[in-house]
Amino acid sequence: MFFELIPMTVRMSAPLALAALGGVYSERSGVVNIGLEGMMLMGAFGYVIGTHASGSPWLGLVIGIACGGGMGLLHAIASITFRADQIVSGVSINLLAIGVTELLGRSATSRRVEGLSHWDLPLIGSYSFLIYLTLVLVIISQIVLFKTVLGLRLCAAGESTEALDTLGLSRSRQQYIGVVISGLLAGIGGCLLASEAHYFTKGMTAGRGYVALAAVIFGKWKPLGSGAACLLFGFAGALELANRWHLPPQFLNSLPYLLTMIVLVGVIGKATPPASLGKSH
Repeated sequence: MFFELIPMTVRMSAPLALAALGGVYSERSGVVNIGLEGMMLMGAFGYVIGTHASGSPWLGLVIGIACGGGMGLLHAIASITFRADQIVSGVSINLLAIGVTELLGRSATSRRVEGLSHWDLPLIGSYSFLIYLTLVLVIISQIVLFKTVLGLRLCAAGESTEALDTLGLSRSRQQYIGVVISGLLAGIGGCLLASEAHYFTKGMTAGRGYVALAAVIFGKWKPLGSGAACLLFGFAGALELANRWHLPPQFLNSLPYLLTMIVLVGVIGKATPPASLGKSH
């Protein structure tokens, strides 16, 4: 039973980890990103539309990533350039994604598209290459954010604006980089969802963006910590699918979100966010 849950946990965790990783980049730069849900949804939509139109899942992947990045750019423009409330901007991104996908995606919901190729590795199993990419991105991001000049500058935008001023660097520039990367990564997460499902459905992200944001907090705004938190949430999702104990489906359906609330209640007050997170100065 336990070993059967492992592949399901991995598949459930990877889209969450990609979105959570995006949330880390955005919030490390000082910009709250509640719009991860909408960025994921647009990524999934772009993948299906692009794959159906071109016949190539690889081109669909590029279009899906671009859609997620575009939503990230919109959030950056609203919250950084125009200094709109970052929470309101993020919620608006989610509502916009729902509206656009419902308006343009009515015919897309019936289209079955080709998924991205799976790699069958000995002792590991067969997974989409995006799942392997997720692991690589989490590790690389941990190094980039805390060991490279680019990452340290981005983190400084969310911690100490005075340090950037001393170096003559623009805080807005670092924040734009963080938020757009956030959208690109969340878009990849949406592409992975659509690729594994082979179709797009209304609201198919089903709150995963919000769960990913909880993973960011639980992981203390670090790539490795957030990725580990996503494994926990993914395991809860795998239990829902397996249900070998014949537990009430209502309980299992709510389990990932119940776990999210428990985690947030336990972590809030203990996890310290970037010092300038949410501040527009």
